Amino acid sequence: MAEQNAPTLKRSIGLWSAVAINIGAIVGGGIFVVTGIVAGYAGSAFIISMIAAGLIAFVTAMNLARLTAWRPVEGGVYEYGRQLVRPSVGFLGGWMWLVANTFTGAAVALGFAYYLSAAVPGLAVNVVAAVMCLVFTGLNLVGARESVAINNVLVAVKLLVLAFFVIFGSLFVNSANFVPFVPLSSGVLYAIFFIFFAYGGFARVTVIAEEIKDANRNVPRALLLSLGISMLIYVCVGLVAVGLLGADGLAGSASPLSTAMDVTDVMGAGQIIAIGGLVATASVLLTNIFGVSRMAYSMARRNDLPSVLARLHGKRFTPYYAIICTGLLMAGLVLFVDLTRVVAVSTFSLVFTYCIVNLSAYKLGTNHSWRQRFLALLGLATCLMLLGFVLFASPDAWIIGVVFLLAGGAYYLLTKRWRRQKRVLANDTDTPKCPSEISDVAH
Repeated sequence: MAEQNAPTLKRSIGLWSAVAINIGAIVGGGIFVVTGIVAGYAGSAFIISMIAAGLIAFVTAMNLARLTAWRPVEGGVYEYGRQLVRPSVGFLGGWMWLVANTFTGAAVALGFAYYLSAAVPGLAVNVVAAVMCLVFTGLNLVGARESVAINNVLVAVKLLVLAFFVIFGSLFVNSANFVPFVPLSSGVLYAIFFIFFAYGGFARVTVIAEEIKDANRNVPRALLLSLGISMLIYVCVGLVAVGLLGADGLAGSASPLSTAMDVTDVMGAGQIIAIGGLVATASVLLTNIFGVSRMAYSMARRNDLPSVLARLHGKRFTPYYAIICTGLLMAGLVLFVDLTRVVAVSTFSLVFTYCIVNLSAYKLGTNHSWRQRFLALLGLATCLMLLGFVLFASPDAWIIGVVFLLAGGAYYLLTKRWRRQKRVLANDTDTPKCPSEISDVAH
């Protein structure tokens, strides 16, 4: 009777709210923060990197859309890897997704702090970032519907700010800032890896599928719509940013878009963009904690993580223990890391999970067409290519990512062995002993 009355997740999110959640997860830390990092690698040609990374993301998104149409389930890549490949693969996909998005949350929290410190000099960036993680943890605890409503407002504001940046900034573009333009260079390839971080949140909506209305239709549609909109925004903003400040100027700034707008010398313009950066990174952080807690919930209800993380609040219907742990982890992380390393580790982990997405899509069913198989293999090949870039662009991130991967594998094997031993002990206890065994024990 208690299990029948236990709280369950509620389908309270419509199509456009789901699109807003994904845009909130995609448009933010990447365009407002990582723009400077990729400009340092690719120069003015980082627009090519943006487009290439977007196309790579789109291939994987199409495969993920097919998986969600087949079975929309909380946990996304974790469940698909578990059901279509093998449980251990699913676990590693979920584990690395948690690593990726915990680091992403740390990155956007740091981005928020950098934009705030640009407006209020002298702030302790890491402390501000930690406080923001705790604030948005509290907002997530209130409830899914309330979190979505706040996110919708934040997304609307940041899209308006980015529209202002593109329209107003285009009036001050200097074409000389696009010279030299070198699209064929190792820097452009490395930048693809880093800018992929900007698109990495496109799978967020699949992780909360059991909270979306008419999920079989709305999750795939929200996934592809949000990614297409975000890619268009990125290209327009990237072009204007280079035209305003040039690649070298962007590379030297921790808040590149507000610095680019300062070039116009129009009073208040840079401040508007700084506010947009605050709102954008806040939106990503809000949806990030939302998504990580749901992945932890999904893994915990299958006992792949401590079962306490699967407990839902009786009135709010939120996995409150998972939310609290997520927020505390991010708050602790931002106190000890720098932005570039966080972005690199997050991207490595995300790309690994998307390898599992494409592998799961390849394994889906036995009668799907050769085009679907080819698309899955293309997605897998492009993700493996991005993993290869890490060795050259950020070897430290590759090492840290592999360490997390090995740690996840060790945790899975140890917990699996512990559960097996627990079942054996339970069976030994429950099995009645025959008379001869009782006699042996007595002697």
